[in-house]
Amino acid sequence: MLKFAANLSMMYTEHAFLDRYAAAAADGYAGVECMFPYEAPAAFVRERMDAAGVAQVLFNAPPGITAQGDRGLAALPGRQAEFQAGIEQALSYATALSCSNVHVMAGVAPPDASREAMLDYYHANLDWAAREARSAGVTLLIEPINTRDIPGYFLNRQEDAHAVVQAVNAPNLKVQMDLYHCQIVEGDVTAKLREYLPTGRVGHLQIAGVPLRQEPDRGELDYGWVFGVLRELQYTGWIGCEYRPAGSTSAGLRWLSAARA
Repeated sequence: MLKFAANLSMMYTEHAFLDRYAAAAADGYAGVECMFPYEAPAAFVRERMDAAGVAQVLFNAPPGITAQGDRGLAALPGRQAEFQAGIEQALSYATALSCSNVHVMAGVAPPDASREAMLDYYHANLDWAAREARSAGVTLLIEPINTRDIPGYFLNRQEDAHAVVQAVNAPNLKVQMDLYHCQIVEGDVTAKLREYLPTGRVGHLQIAGVPLRQEPDRGELDYGWVFGVLRELQYTGWIGCEYRPAGSTSAGLRWLSAARA
C-alpha cells in the first residue's frame, strides 16, 4: 500500500502550525512532513506529533536567511559556517522528533559564481553533513527544484542530483524526487521513475498537481497512472503531499481516498 504524508507547511493552513498534526491525523494521515519546524521548540512539536499519533517523516534543514533571498546554503561559496550550524540544528530536531530524513537545500546561484566552484562546495558540504547525519541515524536528501518556483536554484534535474549522490558516495545521501518539479523541468515522469527508483538512490517522493501546485487530481499529470507505476515498481517509501489546496484541505482529499482504494 502506498504511504502518504501530509505536508504541514502547505496543507491545513486554516489551522495554527502545531494544530495541523491533529488535523492531518483526523484525515487518516499516518505521516507528516513540513518545510521548517523551527518556529516551535522541538519538544512542543514532539508533544503534538505524539498526541496525534503521526510520524514526522521529513523536514528541511535551515535554508539561511530567507528574507535576504536564501533558499539553502549547501552549494554557496563562503557560507560553510552557517551551513554547518544549520545542519547541527536540523539533526537536533531530527533526534527529538525521531525523523529519519532531512532535506538539504542547495541554494540560489550567485550571479558571479561559477557552476564548477559551486559544485565543489556542494560536494564538500554534503560529504561533511552526511558524516554528521550518519551518527544520528539520519538520511540527507537533495531535491531538484524548478527555476519557475525558485529562480536561479542550483539543482534542477534528476540526472544532476543522482550524479551528486554518486560523487559524494555516502550511504545516507539520497535524492528527494518531487514529481511536480520533475514534470515542469523535464517531463517524462514515468520513464524517470522507472530509471531511478530501482537504483535505490531515491529516498523520498513528493507530489502536487501541475502547473498550479494544487491537489494531485488537478492538472496535466495523471497521478492515477503514476500511483499504478509506483505499485508496479514496489515503492515502499513515503509520498509527501506538498501542494496548496484549492480550498479547505479536508474538502480536497477525494484524490487520497481514490489512491488508497
